Amino acid sequence: MTRRYPLVGMEQLCGLFGLTRYAWYAATRRQQKAGFQASLVLAEVMRLRRQVPGLGTTKLHEMMQAFLAVHQIKLGRDKLHNLLKINGLLLVKKRAYVRTTDSGHGLKTYPNRVKDLKPTAANQLWVSDLSYVRAGTSFAYVSIILDAYSRKIVGWSVHKTLEAKGPLAALEMALGDRGQTSKSLIHHSDRGVQYCSGAYVARLRQAGIVISMTESGDPNENALAERVFRTLKYDFRLHGFVNFGLAETTVGQAIRTYNSLRPHASLNYQTPNQAHRQVGHQRLKWYPYKRVRFGNVPLQIDKPFCSPL
Repeated sequence: MTRRYPLVGMEQLCGLFGLTRYAWYAATRRQQKAGFQASLVLAEVMRLRRQVPGLGTTKLHEMMQAFLAVHQIKLGRDKLHNLLKINGLLLVKKRAYVRTTDSGHGLKTYPNRVKDLKPTAANQLWVSDLSYVRAGTSFAYVSIILDAYSRKIVGWSVHKTLEAKGPLAALEMALGDRGQTSKSLIHHSDRGVQYCSGAYVARLRQAGIVISMTESGDPNENALAERVFRTLKYDFRLHGFVNFGLAETTVGQAIRTYNSLRPHASLNYQTPNQAHRQVGHQRLKWYPYKRVRFGNVPLQIDKPFCSPL
């Protein structure tokens, strides 16, 4: 014999929780709205990361301000971090240390002239460096020249060898971007054989550029160039390619996106192209990353809003 239980009405059910029917339905609508907004936010995150795969929470939040305003979504940086966390979308960066500088040569080196220099406009200080990405069974060597004021990559090249031809090609591109000017400019690099070579030094002198080099093996003496390579490799996933041609094409696309789209905290979240047109000291906008900071925001929902795309 099946025992029947009396049906519990909505009035009784709400009474068990001390709620009115209106409060119950209002809470349900709020939860549905929060889930819908979270899905919109995650879709926008994936759209942005298709362009720059390594975008972290802070830069994502800054780039999404217009999107959030259009959709009338109130979402702080910490809540975005938690939303990414519970959906498995936080980034994990691996650090790698690779030696690409050969300073054990007999060529002339130059003193470090930029220890206390703080540029106030573009084309006052360039920093250069060389790194590589795997291309098939070999490597593609990437040379860049970075404007220290705007963080814009003004010159770059991808070469099949470590010869000075690669850095020279990047230098020629940077000189073309600079145009004709008599303003003073300093070129800073490590003491690698490419930058001390006769051809490279001669081209700098021909262009009237002051030469500056690191004085020790400490990478902090060329920190800006080191940092931009880390950004390119991790934010744009420049790790390995099936051949040299694909590596060259992808590096070029990444650099153009880096210059035009990716905001910099050190530039008050402007892109390098935007900062390159300005003058005056840039207002820094650092964010203090602390583990405890991300634990202070209560989670609204204890399961993912939707599956990672």
